[in-house]
Amino acid sequence: MDTFQHLMTGFAVALSPMNLLFATIGCILGTLIGVLPGLGPAAGTALLIPITFKLDPTAAIIMLAAIYYGAMYGGTITSVLINVPGEAASGQPWGLRPSGRSSAGRWPTVGSCWWPFP
Repeated sequence: MDTFQHLMTGFAVALSPMNLLFATIGCILGTLIGVLPGLGPAAGTALLIPITFKLDPTAAIIMLAAIYYGAMYGGTITSVLINVPGEAASGQPWGLRPSGRSSAGRWPTVGSCWWPFP
């Protein structure tokens, strides 16, 4: 019973409005960094670490995780729009998928940032 209470406390802290705001800001910044060819999630996170110096530790870790996730997604935007792999994890450009459908018209950034929240 005590474990469940600690789990709910963790969710309450992580889902507080300020931490969700930092997660959103981090996801947007990470996506902007990830779009740049050659800058992957690790480099993007390293570049944006100074932003988190003035935050409390929980908000800083949440923001860094969101920056990393946004940068991973940003590399795929480069693949979709200009058919250049932004990083090694991007793989085959989505615009050239063998399914016959073009995915360049889709813009799922908001859904990407909020995937855990239905």
